[in-house]
Amino acid sequence: MAHESKFDRRERRTRFQLRKKANGKPRLSVFRSGKHIYAQVIDDAQGVTLVAASTVDKEVRTKLKSGSTKDAAKLVGELIAARAGKAKVTDVVFDRGGYLYHGRVASLAEAARAGGLKF
Repeated sequence: MAHESKFDRRERRTRFQLRKKANGKPRLSVFRSGKHIYAQVIDDAQGVTLVAASTVDKEVRTKLKSGSTKDAAKLVGELIAARAGKAKVTDVVFDRGGYLYHGRVASLAEAARAGGLKF
């Protein structure tokens, strides 16, 4: 068997804890790459993505010089909160994956909270 990375272990551990505490709420999942940041609200019971936003979306991309900054993450957080509001989703659980709650991930989460998502 291949050796599991520390990131994979952290990701698995956080998802396990989320499933215990979710109580049927959708999860706000964050993926961070070197150039972009992506967020989606997922209903795990049905296995569908309810809303999504990222720095590759046209409305975000035109406002930014780079998709890998805290400002970009803040815009994505505001956008995901607005789209979730339109889809009548207000309560979510925050899935940071294997990333630490710091920097771009924290910036996205705080902007989503300010936009009206509760977690």
